Amino acid sequence: MRKKYLSVGVAIALAGSMMFTSCIGSFALTNKLLSWNNQIGNKFLNELVFFAFWVIPVYEVTSVADLLVLNSVEFWSGSNPVAMGTKVIKGHDGEYLVDCDGKGYTITSKNDGTVVRLDFDQEEKSWSVTANDRTVKFMTFVDDTHVNMINADGTYSNVELSQEGLMAYRESAVAGIWACR
Repeated sequence: MRKKYLSVGVAIALAGSMMFTSCIGSFALTNKLLSWNNQIGNKFLNELVFFAFWVIPVYEVTSVADLLVLNSVEFWSGSNPVAMGTKVIKGHDGEYLVDCDGKGYTITSKNDGTVVRLDFDQEEKSWSVTANDRTVKFMTFVDDTHVNMINADGTYSNVELSQEGLMAYRESAVAGIWACR
């Protein structure tokens, strides 16, 4: 009996994969974030930002937004709203406004007014994320070779922008994530 269900499942999966070919989408939001990250500094700083965005789950949120909403909009309309600038995005649970103002990014839910903001403060040379009226500064530039990065417990560590500094921060961040669970 199980073999029959497995065969039917495989047949359905293959048929579905043929029906839905060529609708991968451009993942414009995630690619814009990755492109921005590649332009902010040297490879060590880029890796620190990448890792911080992975810990905070910025990359996870942009990937899910692309996967569930933006790529579907792109498939049905022929254009991706993020690639074109500020747009209203209609999702299964409501509408969202994605806006880039040159200093950061704002995503606003038109349903309940919830706003998530990613900002760079030029004066303090820092990046922060704001959600639910709570702002968390996750990275501050100290000099050309050091940044202060947030840890899983909310404290900050001075990280050298080198292979050794990056590895030490990564190890402490992973250990801190497991300790907080």
